[in-house]
Amino acid sequence: MFFLKELPSRQMVETYAAPYGANPAHVIGALRMMRSASLLIRKIEAYFAAHGLSQLRFLVLIVIDREPERRSLTPNEIALRIDVSKPVMTRTLQSLQKDALITILASPSDKRSKEVSLTPQGLQRLQDTLPGYYKILSEEMENN
Repeated sequence: MFFLKELPSRQMVETYAAPYGANPAHVIGALRMMRSASLLIRKIEAYFAAHGLSQLRFLVLIVIDREPERRSLTPNEIALRIDVSKPVMTRTLQSLQKDALITILASPSDKRSKEVSLTPQGLQRLQDTLPGYYKILSEEMENN
């Protein structure tokens, strides 16, 4: 998150950037982008919270669902597609399973391996969440 509400003036950026040879216009552009991204993430997180999700829980559901030729993924496959540590992924999968949004079962081909799939409730939650999520993203791009 980027917590700075009021961005520095151009003069301030020029003063700080000059000794380092940084382009003040690029620095100001990056700061604006970071601020916009932070506000968007907050808006998305509030939206997900209203739907009983977090950004990470949503991403797990969509990563499983976006594999049309497969009905399940291993926890490791999910972790490789999402940029979080394995312990965080393990806790997230456990919470999704507790909320009956996914199932975690032994793989039929290798009993040592687990398979994660969406439950009907998980698929419904994803389908209920996607329209508003895409609306937020679309409106953000229209306004920028």
